[in-house]
Amino acid sequence: MRVAVIGAGPAGITAAHQLAKRGAEVQVFESDGEVGGMSRTFELWGQKVDIGPHRFFSNDTRVNRLWLDVMGSDYRMVERLTRIYYRKRFFHYPLKPYNALKNMGIVNAALCLSSYLKQKCVSPFQSADLETFEAWVVDRFGRRLFEMFFKTYSEKLWGISCKELDSDFAAQRIKKFSMGSAIKSLLGLDRQKHHTLVDTFAYPVGGTGMVYERMARDIRAAGGKIHLNRPVECVVHENRKVKAVKPRDGAVEPFDHVISTMPITQLVQGLGEAPREVQAALPLLKYRNTVLIYLHVEGKNLFPDQWLYVHSDDLGMGRITNFRNWVPEINGDSGNTILALEYWCYDDDEMWAEDSSTLIELAAREIRATGLIGDAAVLDGHVIPIKRSYPVYSRGYRQHLDPIVSYLQSFDGLTPIGRNGAFKYNNQDHSILMGLLAAENIAEGKKHDLWAVNTDDSYQESSRITETGLVSDSRQPETLPLEVETPKEHREAA
Repeated sequence: MRVAVIGAGPAGITAAHQLAKRGAEVQVFESDGEVGGMSRTFELWGQKVDIGPHRFFSNDTRVNRLWLDVMGSDYRMVERLTRIYYRKRFFHYPLKPYNALKNMGIVNAALCLSSYLKQKCVSPFQSADLETFEAWVVDRFGRRLFEMFFKTYSEKLWGISCKELDSDFAAQRIKKFSMGSAIKSLLGLDRQKHHTLVDTFAYPVGGTGMVYERMARDIRAAGGKIHLNRPVECVVHENRKVKAVKPRDGAVEPFDHVISTMPITQLVQGLGEAPREVQAALPLLKYRNTVLIYLHVEGKNLFPDQWLYVHSDDLGMGRITNFRNWVPEINGDSGNTILALEYWCYDDDEMWAEDSSTLIELAAREIRATGLIGDAAVLDGHVIPIKRSYPVYSRGYRQHLDPIVSYLQSFDGLTPIGRNGAFKYNNQDHSILMGLLAAENIAEGKKHDLWAVNTDDSYQESSRITETGLVSDSRQPETLPLEVETPKEHREAA
């Protein structure tokens, strides 16, 4: 069987890796010059850095086993430190009693608790309309905490009001976490640590992209091909039976099956004339862009976090990554620190068209305003714009997505997966799982519902990665845990 995989991000490269191991003839077409997608690692100023913070964590034994098979012993367990920057104060996350009370003050803490209790009293008498992110979060945390720790960050990320953001985002990224579980964790009463509160994680010694670089090596060793800097224009089909892919550089190449991680809107547009309801839905699905600004800062010990969330509305950035605090191997011989400041925008926003020097000046000014780097010199800057990095869960988006999904399911030999390909806000673990299941569907005739991953998926075995390898978890199987990217914990990575 000849299989084309469009895109070498976590989902695509995992699917290709698993199919190559099963003897399929696999070719990967990647528009970038490296594998890994938004989880790639690259060299900068003598060090290695990722595309923002991309920790890996999963309780799914299938995902963990694959990750360990690829990495062997070439990883370290990292003690996580993540904080929230809000109104010139730093809140530890997970919450620590003294730090939380000191930063909030007893009065404000009491008001947050009062707001939560008030919400719990009125919830039974309110309508069950929790279709928006705002309504969903307020119902679980109270309005005061929503406005402090959810509203500003989420609106920076998505560029729309929390009233216009669908509750699916909260349901996928926060799930069972609530004010009640936060209080239990704060008091040490919660026996089962929520995924948002996990305080150690496995990280490759060569950066998170090392996983996918090794998968690419294995694919080539098995006879597969990986075409870098070769974007695909469209998938060719006859009467909805996939026949080939057409790279932008010309020649059509025949394949029996195509796995696509390209944005779902682009995939559909390339398939030719679609039903009217599909054509009407396409422009209503939107993607958010990321602008990553890397700063080369003098000194090693600037601040101890791996990453921070910026919830202050007077700063445009949403997240800060400090690569000095992941594993020492990625720092090389450098005595300086690389920080990544993360901003988000749409195509028509001014930031997307801004020149690099202006963006670097903005980032240097904002990081200085936080006090995190003191008077340390900013030696240099580097900008990476990433188009269509997040599928936007605007309110009612599923009404537009459903007819597109139904249309794509009518094709024989086509499997859309990944964050962009399935229009799902996946983390690495979800994308790896999608790749695994896609390979099983194609090579073994399984019938996994890939659209259900990161929605209501569950796993049969529970485990976790430790410094000694895979450890089975004695707890009952539960829903696949998610990375959360607000003070819930986006988180990542990614």
